Amino acid sequence: MKVNHLSFSYNHQSYMKDINIQFKDQKTTTIIGPNGSGKSTLLMLLSRIYKIQQGSIELDNKNIWDYKIKEFARKVAVVHQKNQVYGDLNVRTIIGYGRLPYLNYHQSLSKEDKQIIDWAIEVTNLKEHQNKMLNSLSGGQQQRVWIALALAQKTPILLLDEPTTYLDIKAQIETLNLLRKINKEYQITIIMVHHDINQAIHYSDEIIAMKNGQLMFQGKPHEVINQKTLKEVYDYDLNVIKNNEELFVLNYQ
Repeated sequence: MKVNHLSFSYNHQSYMKDINIQFKDQKTTTIIGPNGSGKSTLLMLLSRIYKIQQGSIELDNKNIWDYKIKEFARKVAVVHQKNQVYGDLNVRTIIGYGRLPYLNYHQSLSKEDKQIIDWAIEVTNLKEHQNKMLNSLSGGQQQRVWIALALAQKTPILLLDEPTTYLDIKAQIETLNLLRKINKEYQITIIMVHHDINQAIHYSDEIIAMKNGQLMFQGKPHEVINQKTLKEVYDYDLNVIKNNEELFVLNYQ
């Protein structure tokens, strides 16, 4: 996925200014930055929720808006920060929605579709919950349902907006470990927005930092994260500690 000279405004307010990014295939890239930096806006543009105004986003050397809806949905899956399903639906039914890009109107699930749904349930460790109603599950379990739905789309790219928001620390770590497994074992490219710098460092191959709609830096965590670069992004002196191969950021001096 490649972003070329991308700019975006809404209600006369600029949210993105001439952004150029090359996302690496089969890697995990995390977008960080302060509130209002444009990171979620960028994810919305990547997922075609917002219409591109200036510049382009290319996928396999083709503008993402040149793909038909179902064709794009077979390329890119999205897990939003807030997800909602109306009515009482069980976990397996919700995950099955991930197969819709492959079905024609009124077409039933094939044996292959059901096998892919089984696979998504297995990867996300939801087998014992597959017949339960979504609203009976914990927050962490519900997040795994949305990730499983995205996996059932069988796309090479997975986009996630703040995937650990509203989760307790245990569920946060379990979710991030699951995403690392999805990336490493199944070679799915992951692009996510995340607010926790330390988690971004630990779980990312690449980090992108944004501020005021501009790209501040991009690169491997240990190469781009330091006190100077974080000061430029957050306007605050953060204490960056290196311990052997580990890197930590403290929000106090």
